[in-house]
Amino acid sequence: MKALVTGGGGFLGGAIVRQLAERGDSVRSLARGDYPELRALGVETIRGDVADRDSVLRAVEGVDVVFHVAAKAGFWGPREEFIRANVRGTQNVVDACHSRGVGRLVFTSSPSVVHGGGDLEGVDESLPYPDHYDAPYPETKAEAERIVLGQDKAKLATVALRPHLIWGPGDNHLIPRIVARARAGRLRRIGNRTNLVDSTYIDNAALAHLLAADRLAPSSPVSGRAYFISQGDPWPLWLLIDGILRAAGLPPVRRTVSPTVARLAGALLESAHRTFRLPGEPMMTRFLVQQLSTSHWYNIEAARRDLGYRPTVSIDEGLRRLGRWFAESR
Repeated sequence: MKALVTGGGGFLGGAIVRQLAERGDSVRSLARGDYPELRALGVETIRGDVADRDSVLRAVEGVDVVFHVAAKAGFWGPREEFIRANVRGTQNVVDACHSRGVGRLVFTSSPSVVHGGGDLEGVDESLPYPDHYDAPYPETKAEAERIVLGQDKAKLATVALRPHLIWGPGDNHLIPRIVARARAGRLRRIGNRTNLVDSTYIDNAALAHLLAADRLAPSSPVSGRAYFISQGDPWPLWLLIDGILRAAGLPPVRRTVSPTVARLAGALLESAHRTFRLPGEPMMTRFLVQQLSTSHWYNIEAARRDLGYRPTVSIDEGLRRLGRWFAESR
């Protein structure tokens, strides 16, 4: 098939591009930057922004399936930037699929779209969207997911995947933040709970997208549905973080701050950044405290059943690969 991957130069988008190319599919990437390594794989690259309608229309022309991965992620930033990338960008992709007759759309969502606070333990896709969000990222991703799944199945078959905490070699978002804070002595455990958290090794997250595309059709049970994606093996959060730090050659996190203090600090820092328009992002936010202090792991039986999804790389193996990558990078 001929596939378009939006955000093909990113961590997850690049992994999807590589797996498509490796199995012989024709691949096109739409990304804001220039990625010669993709062209070296035989990938057609288009430079553009999903928030730009004309760029999306040009990129969608002549493809069979679209993997819409591009998004603005993070726990801080102007709400308008998240709306522009995540909501308007997704609407542009959906409109372009209709305009150019593309029949399949695989959307990368996030489990945070159903996380309104508190523990989520073994929940499935029947869990509704919450009434409020502590950050614009989950709020705008939820709106984007509604746009995608609300399409007429006879005209555009859609599926939304919710991979949780994607990590692995080449990660440019989660792992660099953890490592940088640890090296600066600014990483703290939030509370003393053994809160279990799901994660997804990068190769497994990309594989889930290919499986979803292969099973997606107007008449299939996959169309119009959302699926949690993970290792299916929740770990205590700080055990996983310590494993990542060990792979980077760093000691485990020992210092602790209470969730109450951390949430108060997050609220104060958010207010200070907004009031004084400080550069960068706060050291702590309420959304980050929520993610670090609660359990959030998910029932992935639906993905196993409908997509045939089985993680091929375990967490232990992923950490070994991460350690080798850090050693090679040094």
